[in-house]
Parts: sequence; structure tokens; C-alpha cells
Amino acid sequence: MSPDDLQKLVTREMPFGKYKGRLVADLPGNYLTWFAREGFPPGEIGRLLALMHEIDHNGLKGLLEPLRRSRPKT
Repeated sequence: MSPDDLQKLVTREMPFGKYKGRLVADLPGNYLTWFAREGFPPGEIGRLLALMHEIDHNGLKGLLEPLRRSRPKT
């Protein structure tokens, strides 16, 4: 995990699939679990999905709230 990965969870959108356009941090747990079971895609998006799965699985989504609040407005 790189230091910027947590910030990327609240800024990066899912680039494909059923939840295309939704922030990685906002993906439902069952979708993340499906990826964990079937295999995460290669590259950065797969790494972020795996990280988000760990955060969700361990009930730590609240840790992302300060990062959401500090997000630059677009």
C-alpha cells in the first residue's frame, strides 16, 4: 500500500462494471467480496479494490470519513 492509496479510495471512480462511476470507497461490501472470491483485476484498480475489501471486511470504513471531508471540491 502506498501512502496515497487511502486518498485514492475516496477520489477514484470504478472504471467498469455494474458500479461504473461510483467511488471505490462507496462500493458495496458484497461486490468487494465477489472480487475477493473471483479475483481482483490487475493493476492499480485491483490493488485499490483489495484494500477497500479489507477495510470494509474489518468494519473500518469510518476511517475514510476525514479523507472525504478534506477532498477538494470539483
